[in-house]
Amino acid sequence: MSVSGEPRPATVVVGASRGIGRAIAKVAAGDRGPVVIIARSLDGLTAAASDVRDAGGEPYMLQLDLLSLDTSAQLEDFLTSNRLLCDVLVNSAGYGLRGAAAALPSGSQLGMIDVNIRALSDLTLRFLPGMVNRRRGGVINLSSIASFSPGPNMAVYYASKSFVRSFSEALHEELRHTGVIVTCVAPGPVDTEFLARSGAGRAALFKILPRLTSDFVAKRAWRGFKAGRRLVIPGASAKLAALTASVLPSAILLPLIHRLQHRSSDPCRCGSGLRFSECCGKGGMRSSHTHRG
Repeated sequence: MSVSGEPRPATVVVGASRGIGRAIAKVAAGDRGPVVIIARSLDGLTAAASDVRDAGGEPYMLQLDLLSLDTSAQLEDFLTSNRLLCDVLVNSAGYGLRGAAAALPSGSQLGMIDVNIRALSDLTLRFLPGMVNRRRGGVINLSSIASFSPGPNMAVYYASKSFVRSFSEALHEELRHTGVIVTCVAPGPVDTEFLARSGAGRAALFKILPRLTSDFVAKRAWRGFKAGRRLVIPGASAKLAALTASVLPSAILLPLIHRLQHRSSDPCRCGSGLRFSECCGKGGMRSSHTHRG
């Protein structure tokens, strides 16, 4: 890997060790350029680097924890030392928790805000000015179908994804004539570790909607970004869910989502997503699962 000469444009994928992020890194590698993959898991990064290399890209691995307050500065230093610049930024890292907000650990819920909102905003705002100056490139932000409504029993997660969509769509309009594209991707349930780790996979709501594959979402996200689209909602069922959420009054929508996210084959009354016998039935609530890319 040469580090001499002028900085080369790179695609930077945050949360690339698994799921949609890893799939987007592989799709981006088809452009035959540098792909910087970022995650906490070194094993996951190594596997993702192999995918990028096999797809024709040039992988650069950076192990980072998005809870660090200097994440964007560390990434900028890494790019500079490798004579790279952030041409396309993909923010795909995030995690969720299912359960009643009053019952879930507050620290974990605040951590969700740090990863899903603060880190994404920090990275976007760090590299956007350079893109505007060069009049090229852009940002792909991963939101969710959850962004179209409040989400009782996943209150902070739904709110964080609503922020991502609002932030991204506003930036898309601001940058309309600059040559820079900001695309928000809002898929429905995707067949990744996220559903199991967050506990969302046990909720009836996530059983009703068909599960998409990471590759399906990644290809449509990349194609939509290249086409300059503001919003990409992969899958017909997700589009229908978004439309339904936009037309139903809150008095109907909120109790419906509450019921669907609470009702499963094994709910604990505290909303942890675990069986009662495994959770409060044993004398105390266990922490819900989390996932970060």
